Amino acid sequence: MVDKIIGGKGFGPLGNINRAGQSGATKKSAETAKTDRVDFSSALQSASKTQAASSTQETARAEKLQSLKAQIDSGTYKPDLEKVASSLLPFIMKGS
Repeated sequence: MVDKIIGGKGFGPLGNINRAGQSGATKKSAETAKTDRVDFSSALQSASKTQAASSTQETARAEKLQSLKAQIDSGTYKPDLEKVASSLLPFIMKGS
C-alpha cells in the first residue's frame, strides 16, 4: 500500500495510484468495460407463483364464505357437530 500523509487531513493516495495499486486510468477503463447485471428471474418466478397461489386461495375462501353466509341467512346451515366438538375439546381440556 502506498500512502502519504497530507497535512492535517490524514492519509491519501500517492500520485495517481489508488490503495489497490492500480492507476486511475486503468481503473476507469476497466469500469467502462464492465456492465452491471442483475438477474431476478428465479426470485420473480417464485414470487409470481406465490402471488398466484395466494390469489387463488383468496378467491376460493371468498366463495366459501359467501356460500356459508347465504346458508346462514336462509337458515339451511347445518354444521357437523362432531367436527365442532372435536375442535372445542382441546380448549376445554386446557381449561381443566
